[in-house]
Amino acid sequence: MEGLLQYIWQHKLWLSEDMVTVDGRRVRVIDPGLLNTDAGPDFFNAKVEIDGHLWVGNVEIHVRASDWKRHGHDEDPAYDSVILHVVEKDDAPVHRINGELIPQVELKVSPRFNECYDRLVNAKVELPCAARLKEVPRLTVTEWIEALAFERLHSKVNRVQDLYDRYNGSWEEICYVMLARTLGFGINGDAFERLARVTPLRLLHKHSDSILQVEALLFGQAGLLNGAHNDETYYQQLMREYAFLANKFSLRPIEGSAWRLFRSRPQNFPFRRIALLAQFVHGGFNLMNDILGANDTKQLRELFDVELSGYWTSHYSFGKPSPSAGRALSSSSIDIVLINTVAPLYYARGEMTDDYTMTDRAIELLEDLRPEQNSIVKMFRDAGIGCDDALTSQALIQLRRNYCEARKCIYCRLGHRLLATDARQS
Repeated sequence: MEGLLQYIWQHKLWLSEDMVTVDGRRVRVIDPGLLNTDAGPDFFNAKVEIDGHLWVGNVEIHVRASDWKRHGHDEDPAYDSVILHVVEKDDAPVHRINGELIPQVELKVSPRFNECYDRLVNAKVELPCAARLKEVPRLTVTEWIEALAFERLHSKVNRVQDLYDRYNGSWEEICYVMLARTLGFGINGDAFERLARVTPLRLLHKHSDSILQVEALLFGQAGLLNGAHNDETYYQQLMREYAFLANKFSLRPIEGSAWRLFRSRPQNFPFRRIALLAQFVHGGFNLMNDILGANDTKQLRELFDVELSGYWTSHYSFGKPSPSAGRALSSSSIDIVLINTVAPLYYARGEMTDDYTMTDRAIELLEDLRPEQNSIVKMFRDAGIGCDDALTSQALIQLRRNYCEARKCIYCRLGHRLLATDARQS
């Protein structure tokens, strides 16, 4: 609740025409000050006029005035600079260490603001603002979508930068881990990244001339060679190869329970995706070099349109054959790989080398790709926000996951616009 009061103060969303101190002095806020996210008063360098006298200093926000003493501010010199105490409820006077009374105001807000906030944050619907999004100016929506797209892209770039430090600047290692995570397609992303980390590319390169050994290393390290299919020749071969290599290199697999199969379609099972990762490694993993050398989106798609071989041409998992097993990745799945692997690699490399043609390539790629087709994109389309490319669909995913689901409506520009509109209506 205190955070909401800080938000109201920061954006001047109170009913200002009748703001007075609790002892009746008229207050005019010239500058609410700068929000402080560290220790000390909530707002620095505010400018407030009280009964015609200008005060410059800090502002402290509390739900109840008595919180001042409860938090020990009456004995803390850091709070002697407070020129105004802003509260929801005045239940006690507040003083500086020397006993001097600090001016205090009760923050009055529009009932419509409270109703809007409650509706946005507490409503038991997926998108509480859906019916009112048409009230938000299109320019505000467009600018927010653009900001969200870059926010999401930078979160992925941060992961690339962490990998850059971990692998001492080896872009092929970084690309290998990024690709592995993407092949998890959300549900198994963490497990795939763990697999890549415990099966380093330098180890796979030693055996990259043998697809059987690469597959044995990856399936074994994935914890999926548990003896459940000993009646199959291929499975027995994998187990023998892995047992030899695990002993030779002192390997320790991840837990097989890390993989999520429940309620997944066979196409989303991790087995064929692990086999696909093995295909990329077979013969030597040079994918980052190939990505950098691609001239357009068509060539990038071709890099990931890889055919599986042998056992995996007719199986989705170990055991029962499936004659309907088709391409390793569908066209839409390849686009997801481009979105989650290639675009972040382009952008991160561009930022880290000051090569802004690379950052531009990342944005151009996302603008060239079709939007993802998922429930999030559909939800916002139904609410009136169009989505014509992957840059926009990524922005909508960021909006949903980081703002809507967390009910951080006050930090969303769309929610802020609606709240600000209602705050100014009595």
